[in-house]
Parts: sequence; C-alpha cells; structure tokens
Amino acid sequence: MDLSAFHFLRPWWLLGILAALLLWWAWRAATGRDAQDSRIAPALLPYLLVHAPGGRGLRPVDLLAAILVVGALAAAGPVWERDEPDFLDNVAPLIVAVDLSPSMDATDVPPSRLEAAKQTVRDLAARRAGSKTGLIAYAGTSHLVLPPTDDKDLLDLFTQSLSSDLIAPVGRDVAGTIAVAAQVLAAERAGGTLLLLTDAADTARMETVRQRAQAAKNMQVLVMAVGGRGNAGSSGAGGHAAAAGIDEAALRDLARAAGAPLGSLTRSSDDLDWISLHAQQHFLSVQDAQAGPPHWKEAGYWLCWPLALLALAALRRGWRVTWHACLLGGFLMLAAPQSAMAVGSTSAGSPRAPFAAALADALLTPDQQGRMAFEQGHYEAAMAYFQDPYWKGRAAYEAGKYQAALQAFGSLKSAEGYFYVGNAQTRLHQYAAALAAYDQALAIKPGWDPAVVNRGIVARLLAAMTQEDQGAQSEPADKTVEDKAADAGKMMATQAKQAPSEEMWLRNLALSPARFLRGKFAAQDATGGQP
Repeated sequence: MDLSAFHFLRPWWLLGILAALLLWWAWRAATGRDAQDSRIAPALLPYLLVHAPGGRGLRPVDLLAAILVVGALAAAGPVWERDEPDFLDNVAPLIVAVDLSPSMDATDVPPSRLEAAKQTVRDLAARRAGSKTGLIAYAGTSHLVLPPTDDKDLLDLFTQSLSSDLIAPVGRDVAGTIAVAAQVLAAERAGGTLLLLTDAADTARMETVRQRAQAAKNMQVLVMAVGGRGNAGSSGAGGHAAAAGIDEAALRDLARAAGAPLGSLTRSSDDLDWISLHAQQHFLSVQDAQAGPPHWKEAGYWLCWPLALLALAALRRGWRVTWHACLLGGFLMLAAPQSAMAVGSTSAGSPRAPFAAALADALLTPDQQGRMAFEQGHYEAAMAYFQDPYWKGRAAYEAGKYQAALQAFGSLKSAEGYFYVGNAQTRLHQYAAALAAYDQALAIKPGWDPAVVNRGIVARLLAAMTQEDQGAQSEPADKTVEDKAADAGKMMATQAKQAPSEEMWLRNLALSPARFLRGKFAAQDATGGQP
C-alpha cells in the first residue's frame, strides 16, 4: 500500500463522520441531562437502580455511530493504487554504459573492476526480466553496443565480449555517452535511465557533461563507482586512474555535473535495488506527466465486511430492534425488478441465488458490482453490470468482445476513448481504422506516449504487410528453363545457384562478438561519426 498516494475520490462523504460524532455526542449529552434532572436524591440513586444484564458496555448509539463512520469512509471512495491500463508495460528502459578504460582492469574488486561491472549488467537483465536494457561501451569515444532489448541472452552475449582493448582512443567520453543514450532513448519515447559504471571521470569536460545532461529530454543519469576506495588523484584528459582506488573527487564532480545520484558497487542485491528503484521512479514520473489524470482502483467496497459485522453486533439481547423496518427492507429487496436480478444472476458462469442478487442490487450500484466482477476477472459479467461506457468498454475488451468494446468506446470523445477504439480496431484487423483512431487521440492529447507507441506498431505492421503483398506479386522466378523432354510448351521454374557471397556471409556469421565490436568501433572512430 502506497500511503503517499492515499486519497478519497468523493471526500465530501467524510462529512458523515462528523454527523455520526454529533449524533453520539447529542445522545450522551441527553442521557447525562436525564440523570441530572432526576428528583431522587443522588445518595439514594445507586441503591434504587437495577442493572439488568447487557446494561453495561456498548449501547445501540455507539454501534450506530460506528456504522455511520464506516459507511461514510466507504462512500468517500478510498484509493491508493492506480488502475494502470494494459496498453503500456510498466517497465523502465535502461541503458548501461560500461567504462572500458585500462584502469577498469584493476583487481581491487575481484576478479577485476570490468568483470564486476559486466556481472552487474547480467544481474540487472535477470532482475528486470521483460524490461528493455541497452548497452554502451565508452573510453575516449562512445559507441552503442546494443539498443534497449528484452532479449537477455543477446545482451549477455555482447556483455561478455567487452574488454579494455576494444576502443583505441584513450579517455572517458561521458558527454558523448550521454548524447548517444539520449538519442536512443528518444526513440523509445519513455522515461529512460542511463547508468554509468566507471571508476573515474575526465574533470576537464564537466561543463560539456552538464550541457548534454540538461539537453537530454526525459532521461536521468545514474553514476555507480566500480572499485575500492583509495587516494587516487584526479584524472586528467587521459582519464587514467590509479589502481589503488577509485577517483572519488572526480566521480563526485561527474555526479554533480550530470545531476545524477552517486552510488558505489557493493556486489550485493542492494546495487540492483538502488538502480531499479531510481529507474522505475523516473519512468513513472515521466508517464504521469504524459498520460494526464490517472484512473484509480476504488477500495471502498472492502468496508462492506466491517459494516456487516457491525450490523450483526447490533442483534444483542436486551436491545430493541425495529422489526417493521427490517421487514420493509426485506420486502423491497425481494420485490426488486427481475431484470436487475437477471443481470446479476451470473458470475463466472454460475447462477447466483435470487436473494443474493437482490441484496447486491439493493446495496451496490451497477458500476460498483461491475467493478467487483472486473477485479475478480469475471469480465463478461462486469460488462453486463457497467453503465459507465469507459468501464463497459474495458470489460468488453478484456473479455475479447472487441465489437462490444468498439461500440462502448465509440461514445467517448476523449483521447482515452479514441485510443481504445484504435486498440479494438487493431484486434479486429482493421489497421487503417486503427491508425485514424490513434490520430484522433493524438489530436486531443498531442505527444501522448501510449498512442504514439501503438500507432507506430500498427503503422509498421501495415507497412510490412503492404511490402509483403507487393513482393509476392512482383517477385519473379530465379530462373526459367524449358523442359523439352516433357510436354511441349510447358515451362518449369528452378532455383538459381546461390550467390558467391554466401560463403563470405557464413564466415562473418562465425566472427566473434569481440572482433565484430572492435571492427565496428574502429570504423566509427575512423570516420568520426557517432551511431
């Protein structure tokens, strides 16, 4: 339970608590006046009163006040958990930048600083299963090794190939690393994090680092020191740090310039918790700023159980019960319309007793019953309950009733409504209509990340399908020959000989990742271009 997010959807119902307290105080005050107005002498009063069983302890007014308090809390709609839509994975993209300077071969962190950093990358990929993690290698220049991916085996393959001899230029190009990460995360269109695993920094380029970090939109930087503590001097432009310990002063300057939290690698699970927590908090803050007002999971219906217990506690010996009111209430519940009972007669495919259905209809609104069914995974029953078009559409979408969802969301002229129209059209393979719906959502809420992401997926899918159809229609046979020994005039299509470059391709396929990266980095450094 996140107490920082706790609030009430309908706080004006909390006035019922004040009414309950006033009622209890007024009854107690009236009881006290009756005792004071007694014409019997106070000295004789204790000997004349008869204390019947049940005369002490809780009184009916106490339970009535408690019922009013709990009922007011339930009606106020307490919430603390967001109802995150299914269209957006709640995982934060992360890019890990590993310093490949020669000082990372120091063995103060066994087996070496570089190996400890590589193990941290592998542990992060395992901890953040399903989320996207990218990889950057840097020394005197910065190079993208792998864009953010959820394929941890591929990430592990390239992580193992990292070594301090892959990048020829000497130094620590943190500014270039920030620029490369910002460019990659801009394509992700989500709040991403850059993690720097290093043991020192180039103090001569701090101003450039500060400018690059401030220019990186929706990206945060984390700095994690790799190595033991020591009295290493500040590193200069060459970026060399003594093996005796990390350059703490330079790392503090780097963290201040990049506006980044500074941590130290301890080789424990605390490192992963620290990184994951910062990445997730930043991701959620960016999503909150882009997605607008959130939907919340109302938890007030859980207070129905305490209300029922309080009502049962009121049935005590010696207490008067207004049976005529109970009979009237029971008659009204049993006389509920059959249509309402029919709607509430099924839950997860099993019929409910008419009395239970009538009781639920009397105590809960259709939307409240629908929300309870939705939370339990009974989406078809929830779809029948809901009157709110948004939630009726959500229930239909979860139940796989995409036509019904399309009809429900079609009545909403909001960005969320058009967004789910696009999702339903995609499920129905109406990709052109889905693109139009996403465009309408973006017209209302420009730059809204969920709509941008889903529209891009559908657009790429539609383009791929169009290209495949065109290729299937226009692709000729590799070679056509005439079979004169068979029926005259009939043609046969045979496969042409493989291209001579296939052998070269097979040789390149067997190339080790380390040799591939070394050649790639050298080519980029020779041309002076960034990926």
